[in-house]
Amino acid sequence: MKPEIKLICFYGPESTGKSTMAKHFAQLYNTEFVPEVARELITSNDFTVDDIIWIGHAQTQRVKEKLKTATKFLFCDTDLITTQIYSKKYLGIVPEILLELEREIHYDKYFLFDIDVPWVADGLRDLDNQRKEMLKIFEDELIKRNTQFIRVKGDWKEREKIVKTALDSLA
Repeated sequence: MKPEIKLICFYGPESTGKSTMAKHFAQLYNTEFVPEVARELITSNDFTVDDIIWIGHAQTQRVKEKLKTATKFLFCDTDLITTQIYSKKYLGIVPEILLELEREIHYDKYFLFDIDVPWVADGLRDLDNQRKEMLKIFEDELIKRNTQFIRVKGDWKEREKIVKTALDSLA
């Protein structure tokens, strides 16, 4: 019987190191990670409700697929709360299906990545002047759901230590 896989969500506003850390920790623990699938599906922030629904389904499916091959941990670069936040930010609405999809995946630990690292432009990121506001929105969504989280801040070594210490307590 396969041991239980702990789902880990690296969560927070853009350009805070979630992707880099998800890949890093997957390598460190010899397991899988799930990227932010939206980055594979869209090329600009000009997207539709149908696009955001497609992204929600694709993200959920990718987590389910990677769970089959993960060992011990599955590191996820984002979640459906994030999809909802950006849907509301760019489209002004959150389709009900995104709330339903959110309930399909349960994360064992949330890490909220702080904005105390340099913002890096990459063609999709465009909220550099709203980082504090976005961090508050991300945090408020977890609080609204009574979801416990660990704040990840500091330089890359400090961030790695925060995450590793929490993961070791889950093992």
